[in-house]
Amino acid sequence: MTWVEAIVLGIVQGLTEFLPVSSSGHLRITSAIFFERDAGASFTAVTQLGTEAAVLIYFAKDIWRITRTWLVGITDKSVRSSLDYRMGWYVIVGSIPIGLFGFLFKDQIRTAGRNLWLVATTLIVFAFVLAFAEYWGRQTRTLQNFRMSDGVVMGFAQAMALIPGVSRSGGTLTAGLLLNLTREAAARYSFLLAIPAVVMSGIFSVGDVFEPAAPGTSAPSVAQMIVATVIAFAIGYAAIAWLLRYVAHHTLYVFVLYRVALGTLVLALLMTGTISAT
Repeated sequence: MTWVEAIVLGIVQGLTEFLPVSSSGHLRITSAIFFERDAGASFTAVTQLGTEAAVLIYFAKDIWRITRTWLVGITDKSVRSSLDYRMGWYVIVGSIPIGLFGFLFKDQIRTAGRNLWLVATTLIVFAFVLAFAEYWGRQTRTLQNFRMSDGVVMGFAQAMALIPGVSRSGGTLTAGLLLNLTREAAARYSFLLAIPAVVMSGIFSVGDVFEPAAPGTSAPSVAQMIVATVIAFAIGYAAIAWLLRYVAHHTLYVFVLYRVALGTLVLALLMTGTISAT
């Protein structure tokens, strides 16, 4: 991997991780168009540690309060009715699907799941699903009305993002809107829900990311991996604040249009042989 490649991919990861446009899909597409090779699923997982560190810092007070209340609630029944205690369980239970499917389909995620025909198609298909959710969702419920069933549904939606092009935040936002949550409530739970899955995925992928690259892939050096992750952290932190402000006052249709346009562009490049699907 070149330094330009590492820096560019770090920027792309930071910009797209929290937007409903699929950061893994963008890394795959950027690699194919500009570098004619695939940085790999492990590179994506490790750079996500940078953006997830941004979540941990941005929501540090909330995370500490939820964690402390959940731990206290294990033995103290008086706090079990609080939102913070329940939110701790919502995040734990909601994280199970992506952990289970990630383990079962690890090999497919790293190989067939990165085919650009699939990435482009999922970008377009799930754009229309997101548009339907934005149109149909009544947005009458806040986190105060959140239930365990909501956490399970959004957890399965997050698991779908194991396929590049679906988008973890896009999947959870879509599910949240279909459950009639406000965009801001869905986004906040989405941020919290990502923490266990992304951190564990990144940690388990550290060993793989430095292995000799397979044909058509590139492997970073330790220094390049660190720089890309730090860049992703810095840009990702700013993206969190922007997205929370944006969803509070705007619809998600701009992301729908962007996903369709990008997916269509990738399909056109594939059809003309400009880029390779694998």
